[in-house]
Amino acid sequence: MDLNSAPEMDLAERLTTCLAVPRWVREVLAGRPYADEQAVLVTAERAAAELTDEELTAALAGHPRIGERAASADLGAAWSRSEQSGVDGSAAEEFVAANEVYERRFGRIYLVCASGRSGPELLADLRSRLDNDPVTELAVTKDELRKIALLRLRKVLES
Repeated sequence: MDLNSAPEMDLAERLTTCLAVPRWVREVLAGRPYADEQAVLVTAERAAAELTDEELTAALAGHPRIGERAASADLGAAWSRSEQSGVDGSAAEEFVAANEVYERRFGRIYLVCASGRSGPELLADLRSRLDNDPVTELAVTKDELRKIALLRLRKVLES
């Protein structure tokens, strides 16, 4: 997709699929025209690095738990299924239990950029993050969301 020539409404919808944070979408749109793909990614990364706690909470609402399959047929759900393809059914019960512990501890779903990672690797990551203090874990979660947004933005740029 050519970000410079795409209609703003179409592009805003696609960007929202990458990261459901209206401020981030506006900042990426406002950077047009971009000289090249790298310029888009720099703007997007900078805007994602400034996520507020409220923006994080809103964005997490659109992400399924690791180990659960997104049921929707939209593009974001398809990306989630692809990104979590390393998680198979054999570890589902372990993820359910670990997700519950995480959610009780931190008050939100566990989020990780799962693309290219195996189920056992993700489960180990989840368990290790349970040792984080709340401030550290908040920063880690925001960074993981940033990674997911940039991964998805690259997919938009390739389409």
